[in-house]
Amino acid sequence: MLKKKLLEVGLDFDFKLLAITAQLRDYRLCHIINKYTESDFEKSDDLVISFKNTGTKYYSCYTYFPDNVECYFTLLSNRGTDGLLIPEMKEIDFFIIIKEFIDDEDFDLFFAQLKQIPEIQAVAQLNPNKLKSKENLIF
Repeated sequence: MLKKKLLEVGLDFDFKLLAITAQLRDYRLCHIINKYTESDFEKSDDLVISFKNTGTKYYSCYTYFPDNVECYFTLLSNRGTDGLLIPEMKEIDFFIIIKEFIDDEDFDLFFAQLKQIPEIQAVAQLNPNKLKSKENLIF
């Protein structure tokens, strides 16, 4: 008899996730974040997700790769063509995903700078493992 071997693939949710509420267009928000945080978010290709029953959806995406730092930032719109990226977070307009290592001091500074932006109504850190649609954040 041959033994069956099962391969389990686990998704890596080892990143920091910020949720932003701001009644701005994506490009305007990026310009303001760049100004207040001295970052350099630039437009990237839209995030494309194909869902079984609803077809393909597109979500606006911006990235920032700081100099001399291991981490990188991705700003994603929660509102795309025909639906939400994370449907259970209807009140959230944007997400910022910070991948790779960022030390606590740098993260706290960036978070505090975002909170100071008058055009942002709310910003909060989320645990991606607690989201029902967390798979949509892996790309």
